Amino acid sequence: MSDEAEPGKAYNPETEGAEMRFADKMSYGDYLGLTQILNAQAPLSDASDELLFIIQHQTSELWMKLMLHELNAARDAIADDHMPQAMKLLARVSRIMEQLNSAWDVLRTMTPSDYTQFRDALGMSSGFQSLQYRLIEYALGNRNTAMIRPHEHDAQSVALLNAELARPSLYQVVLAFARRQGLDVPDDAIAVPASAPHLEVPAIMTLWQKVYRDPSAHWALYEVGEKLVDLEDYFRRWRFNHVTTVERVIGFKRGTGGTGGVSYLKRMLEVELFPELWHVRTAL
Repeated sequence: MSDEAEPGKAYNPETEGAEMRFADKMSYGDYLGLTQILNAQAPLSDASDELLFIIQHQTSELWMKLMLHELNAARDAIADDHMPQAMKLLARVSRIMEQLNSAWDVLRTMTPSDYTQFRDALGMSSGFQSLQYRLIEYALGNRNTAMIRPHEHDAQSVALLNAELARPSLYQVVLAFARRQGLDVPDDAIAVPASAPHLEVPAIMTLWQKVYRDPSAHWALYEVGEKLVDLEDYFRRWRFNHVTTVERVIGFKRGTGGTGGVSYLKRMLEVELFPELWHVRTAL
């Protein structure tokens, strides 16, 4: 009779070959660096909800790290005309944004009273200072160079931001692909990496009208266009969830980083990353 079949006797996975001793082998915790990760939370107050606040933001930063990894790979794939790979990568970025959106549902369980117990401990720290979030915005084309200033105390962060600004944005890479497909793209839209947020260009609107009026003739562009819309859709939801969560928790108080709080976040709702792809729907 096997061990697991004996009444009253605990099952031992070792009987089926499971490794149970890791003194000289890499374990699950070793591979994932769990000791470092699980000891990276250092609340500065006695408030119970501060741990929730820290973990929510730390896990969001981990998802953003993966998002940057996939966005960089997607840009490389599009630049090399490897569109099936790019479609998979962009779809994954949208799913990552879905995870980031779900995180707000957990944070919204924190009440205003809960937050006030540790808010003073945050000092001037604020999410708008997130380096990875800024890199994501720059990669997607919202290149507001004024937002380098919160990182000027850290030369390495400034170098990363400037390196991103020296690269074509995701949208520029897509437009360069459109030109290789024989469509008219203005030189100044792709000649040099963007140094400011993208604004609607009539010639680019004409390009997308051509694509959307005959998808079968321009399938690769039609597909990547929809992937960009999908990504921005999730990104807009993330911003909206951010606004409503902040309003629910602090009302219209100023943000810890000195911004207007809700008023600042509402302005961000007006940002369009790929304006022609949204406005083309009206023109069809």
